Amino acid sequence: MFGDGVCMRICELREKEVINICDGERLGNVCDIDFDIDTGQIFALIIPGPCKILGILGRDHEYIIPFCDIVRIGSDVVLVEADTKKCLKKCEES
Repeated sequence: MFGDGVCMRICELREKEVINICDGERLGNVCDIDFDIDTGQIFALIIPGPCKILGILGRDHEYIIPFCDIVRIGSDVVLVEADTKKCLKKCEES
C-alpha cells in the first residue's frame, strides 16, 4: 500500500459494475480509465456503451464518466451521478 490511503488496482476496478444513481441504470463494467500520465490523476472512467442493432454488431459509443461524477466506489459496484446523455460519446478510432 502507498501512504495511508486505500489503494486499488485497475484490474480490480474493471471488475466493478457501474450504476447511475440518478435512474438506477446499470451502465456496465469499467473497461478503461483516462488519466494524466505525468501526475497519475484520474480524469474519467470509460464504460462500453450500448450495443448496436440486436447486440450483434458491436459498439460504436462509450460512456466517459468524469471522476467528479463518482459518488462511491464499493466492494462490488461504482456508484456515479451522471447525465448519461452527455457522457455517451462516439468511440475514437486508434
